[in-house]
Amino acid sequence: MSLRDLYPIPDIDPCWSVPQGFDAVFDWTFDDGRRQMMHLYQKGKDMQWDAVSRIDWDEELDPDNPMEVPDELGGLYYTPVWKKMSDKEKAVARRHFQSWTISQFLQGEQAALICAAKIVQQAPDLDAKFYAATQVIDEARHVEAYKKLLEKFGLAWPMTQPLQTLVDQALRDSRWDMTYLAMQVVIEGLALAAFNNIRDTARNKLAQQVNAYVMQDESRHVAFGRVALRDYYPHLTDKERAEREEFLVEACYHMRDRFEAREVYGVLGLPLEECLEAQMNSGYMQNFRKFLFQRIVPIVRDIGLWSDKIQAAYRDMGVLDFAETDYEALMSNDDRRAEEFDDENRRKREAYVKEVAALGATAAE
Repeated sequence: MSLRDLYPIPDIDPCWSVPQGFDAVFDWTFDDGRRQMMHLYQKGKDMQWDAVSRIDWDEELDPDNPMEVPDELGGLYYTPVWKKMSDKEKAVARRHFQSWTISQFLQGEQAALICAAKIVQQAPDLDAKFYAATQVIDEARHVEAYKKLLEKFGLAWPMTQPLQTLVDQALRDSRWDMTYLAMQVVIEGLALAAFNNIRDTARNKLAQQVNAYVMQDESRHVAFGRVALRDYYPHLTDKERAEREEFLVEACYHMRDRFEAREVYGVLGLPLEECLEAQMNSGYMQNFRKFLFQRIVPIVRDIGLWSDKIQAAYRDMGVLDFAETDYEALMSNDDRRAEEFDDENRRKREAYVKEVAALGATAAE
């Protein structure tokens, strides 16, 4: 099935080409690599999984509320616009908004797939190439999983312009660390917070599983960016550091404001400006926009981009306190939650086998 056929917006190009110019770097040293980087590489190999067999795809989606997310967590719930909508209109809106969210995850995962492949070529150190190679297959699996989930929605959306703009910058920049900074730190750091929101608030088991398993991988990917950039950034000149910080501030503001879903309002025929204002002023959206930076801020501090300018920007966003977040604890929790779903699926399979065996024994009597 082609997801492009499910787009409610017509005339979307079947592909997007981004011209690039960078050096493919060979590392002739073949040394043992950095201990922490090689640990991530080993973990990346050990934790490969199959999206077809690990996820219980028999779980169905409710067409009126596919991921079973409480309406109170939507930006329009407390607005006159929502109150005026009929039950049928609300059901259509839920399906569109939720599929838009998952579609942006899918679009971001394909971008991460391409960026990881670029990092394999560009990174100067072999241990980074090793880990990035495991990330390539991770991202391909994530694209596969979100595609299968959207097929159950029967609806999909193209990449938003704000996300496309940042991905374009990450791919076009010839400096290898800028791809890391844009993708491994900013885009994937924000994505982790968004995945976390669905994993912990959705009531549909399939939606929870997909996001929990993707998070388990993505936590490692952000840690990979942290290790590589933490070693590299102390060697920057003042000018080079200022360029990275300028990009980081702009990217964070840019991505914070991209969760508008303005395309959905247009397709649904809702008053765009009224809806956007209501969404931005809702308590849920304000908290969500802050929570998006829970994983980015501690990483930014750890890699050494922690100037007054960076701190002032995060203070303005109301997210500076996230600098004290224990990222290792978040990674451990991501692993634990994914393993909980593994245990639940294992129990379901065992119960099914026992049921089939019991039916067979009864029939034989």
